[in-house]
Amino acid sequence: MKKKERHQLLRKLVQQDVIRKQEDFVDKLHERGIEVTQATISRDIKELQLVKVPAQDGGYRYNLPPEMNYDISKKLSRLMRDAFVSIDTQREFVLIRTLPGNAFALGSLIETAKYSEMFGCVSGDDTVLIICRDEESAERFQRRIISFI
Repeated sequence: MKKKERHQLLRKLVQQDVIRKQEDFVDKLHERGIEVTQATISRDIKELQLVKVPAQDGGYRYNLPPEMNYDISKKLSRLMRDAFVSIDTQREFVLIRTLPGNAFALGSLIETAKYSEMFGCVSGDDTVLIICRDEESAERFQRRIISFI
């Protein structure tokens, strides 16, 4: 089973069943014929940002993270309006300059958005370097970012 499919199943399990510990996930998956280790479940819990919440019958259970109104587009737009200095493209690279102290947050938002044009992203204090898949992707990505200003 691929990680994406396993993550979907884990989300479904925490909504349907009371899952109190990592071993409960392992057992539920084994019941479905899916071999998985506790270490894998531990990583999945971290990646899915599952949280423990009080259970109705006492104790704690895993649950999906609370909605945090995490609209990436709105946050990107606000950050770009507040901190944008410049943007430039060279081949498959896009370089965004921000006011000092803002590039890391911008890079994090860009990575979270998982844009298809992007291969990778490196952030510093006032600079974000985005490596795109090719020159055309870099130009498309630059237009996308400018649209947030």
